[in-house]
Amino acid sequence: MTRITADISVSLDGFVTGPDPGPDNGLGTGGEALHTWAFSDDPDDRRVLREATARSGAVILGRKLFDMVDGPNGWDDTTGYGAGEVGKPAFVVVTSSPPESVRLTDLDWTFVTTGLSDALSAARERAEAASSDSGKDLDVVLMGGGATVGSALAAGLVDTLTLHLAPVVLGAGTPLFTGGVPRTLVQRSVTSTSTATHLTYDVV
Repeated sequence: MTRITADISVSLDGFVTGPDPGPDNGLGTGGEALHTWAFSDDPDDRRVLREATARSGAVILGRKLFDMVDGPNGWDDTTGYGAGEVGKPAFVVVTSSPPESVRLTDLDWTFVTTGLSDALSAARERAEAASSDSGKDLDVVLMGGGATVGSALAAGLVDTLTLHLAPVVLGAGTPLFTGGVPRTLVQRSVTSTSTATHLTYDVV
């Protein structure tokens, strides 16, 4: 069964970027510290990354995040999805209009202009097709940004929430939780390393 999994790194004070994020400033001032764990040599960090990305049948991201990862300072062969741990799943972008061009043409991009729910439906179709091809149960992964993950949680569209809690206080930036309909979280697993506490919850 294909699940909808939100998976995102967050600071101790609840931000998924530092101040002033953008195509020329990546994750904002100080925000790169959120993803230190993804490039760590710690075997538990590597396992968490490998297991999380290996289950990805399709990945959803918002337009601001797409502009960042597809921009000139965005993803490359070493910093793309999964940091080189897995292959390349299909990507679905929630946007008001498709971009005029795409730099990362070796990735499978779908642009959905009719809202998050339709984007989730498109991603589920891609994940189910990938599951059929691979013989494994693969998920739809919501990787961000914060507004996309927060909207999906508020709308009750998420089955599982994984937070990579980085030991950093950013003070400002893009908040993950901004209100909306409260959800009950049931803790499923915790893995602590020197670079992050990896928390997984069922959303009920």
